[in-house]
Amino acid sequence: MATTLKEVLYEHVREGARELWAPIDKNRIRCYSCGHECPIAEGQAGVCKVRFNLGGKLLVPWGYVGGVQCDPIEKKPFFHAYPGALAYSFGMLGCDLHCGYCQNWVTSQALRDPSAVSPPLKASPEALVADALRLGARAVVSTYNEPLITSEWAVAIFKEAKRAGLVTGFVSNGNGTPQVLEYIRPHIDLYKVDLKSFDDRHYRELGGRIEPILRTIRALHDMGFWMEIVTLIIPGFNDSSGELQRAADFLARVSPDIPWHVTAFHSDYKMEEAPNTPVETLLRAADIGKQAGLRYIYAGNLPGRVGDLENTRCHTCHELLIERHGYLITGYHLTPQGTCPKCATALPGRWAKQFAGQISDRPFLPRSRTGLVSLP
Repeated sequence: MATTLKEVLYEHVREGARELWAPIDKNRIRCYSCGHECPIAEGQAGVCKVRFNLGGKLLVPWGYVGGVQCDPIEKKPFFHAYPGALAYSFGMLGCDLHCGYCQNWVTSQALRDPSAVSPPLKASPEALVADALRLGARAVVSTYNEPLITSEWAVAIFKEAKRAGLVTGFVSNGNGTPQVLEYIRPHIDLYKVDLKSFDDRHYRELGGRIEPILRTIRALHDMGFWMEIVTLIIPGFNDSSGELQRAADFLARVSPDIPWHVTAFHSDYKMEEAPNTPVETLLRAADIGKQAGLRYIYAGNLPGRVGDLENTRCHTCHELLIERHGYLITGYHLTPQGTCPKCATALPGRWAKQFAGQISDRPFLPRSRTGLVSLP
């Protein structure tokens, strides 16, 4: 009988999608689910700890969730996709990075850190989508751990979600490969990337490299995903004006229409001594983004303290289009065509024909999780 979390999880697997791995030699295979492109020896796992080689085949997570939660879509954050919608959010366990400030460390670091405990729940795509529909969700989103390393499971859920008319999305660190982006492309509508830094040295401190993330951002835009970018600004780590300038310039070159969320850090996990981000830093970052040519810049995690940087305005005439306080939508003025009512400029994003109200402006746990039971 399985006694450790690793043993439990290694009993809930199936063979990975053939698009996402290939044999190297008799004893090794290569995984293409993330930018590490791990060569994995027989009996070993990749950097993520959840994709492993058994008998010359890649086995990947399947049939469970590390948790589910209902979030306002603004929390993801998506500000240019179905404002006010409820996002039924699920995650698995494991990550390909090891950020010391991770706010989801109980799921992402579950196989690295013995103090990270998130008991997995047995699940099926049908049960998860039925739960989302019961709760009135508009979107189903893979989040809380790195979704790229569990793409096969997410795609199975998203196929079911799309049959039910739901929108789908990833909340990701963006450490992708061309193979995994092609694999998920038919099944995902929305994609949020955490651009954690614009310094390769900083990325290596987190367990990665910057180039795969930049490559993924370019590819997501070129492939037609709706993408929004978040940079969590951490004092003393990635808050220099030079680094923020390089990030903003890069995003503006990809497209000035990409929303850039600059958000405030609050001490968490292994970075409890770092100071919280002052509002002045977010305002400085937003000004840098504006000077770089970005049209939609938002300041997050400090509701009511960042002036107009929670709202969406028309980039042509500056008409107020969507008003927010934190995750709460306080005003919605787009036309049914997703355009400015004053000058008819189209607002980039994904819009419903009308604002359908907001089920909740704060996260909540479903009262009953239909079909979800603890793994043995």
